[in-house]
Amino acid sequence: MTTIRNVVLVHGGFVDGSGWQGVYDHLSADGYQVAVVQNPTLSLAGDVAATRQILDALDGPAVLVGHSYGGAVITEAGNHPNVAALAYITAFAPDKGESVSTLIADPPPGAPVPPILPPRDGFLFLDRERFAASFAADVPGQEAAFMADSQVPWGVDALDGTVTQPAWQTRPSWYLVATDDHMIPPAAQRAMAQRAGATVSETPGSHAVYVSRPAVVAAVIAQAAQGPDEQS
Repeated sequence: MTTIRNVVLVHGGFVDGSGWQGVYDHLSADGYQVAVVQNPTLSLAGDVAATRQILDALDGPAVLVGHSYGGAVITEAGNHPNVAALAYITAFAPDKGESVSTLIADPPPGAPVPPILPPRDGFLFLDRERFAASFAADVPGQEAAFMADSQVPWGVDALDGTVTQPAWQTRPSWYLVATDDHMIPPAAQRAMAQRAGATVSETPGSHAVYVSRPAVVAAVIAQAAQGPDEQS
């Protein structure tokens, strides 16, 4: 099987695509053609459309990568014919009819509760004073503070958008569990990965593991690019 050379990176809620820069740098240095989707994060349908625009422009197959809410986006957008593999980075992997809202509706006892503030005009933010501890505990303090102060409003309609046809049913998938995640409990990550039939790896890291450990994340994406036939 020929290694896939295109990678498309999709960010989650509360942040934009700039957090992927470290992963982008690693993959680009290894010869991958990398694109980053800037989700409007107004609705799931809108973010899927933004991702499909990038996929439409590719000249060959791609690994479609999602972090956090970006996992919901790639689960729907991954049905695009240019998508050959999926990579979930501490991400939601909904099934048909599920949304991020339904997946977080019943947290397990003792699980950390993300400090999401009540909606304002249809948008969600994280409490900036608790952003670092919940989202980016292993990111340098100044960088975590910048992430908190540059939050992207996350539309409630994006949170509530339901998946119609999960791409992981027809595409091979990989999943990186961040074991110190305080936004998506690691147990929930493992359950979603198992349900999707994903090849799973784990690493110490916060929800922002794609920022704090870009080489580890890039390595998982490279595994997906090599395809299941290359794994032993």
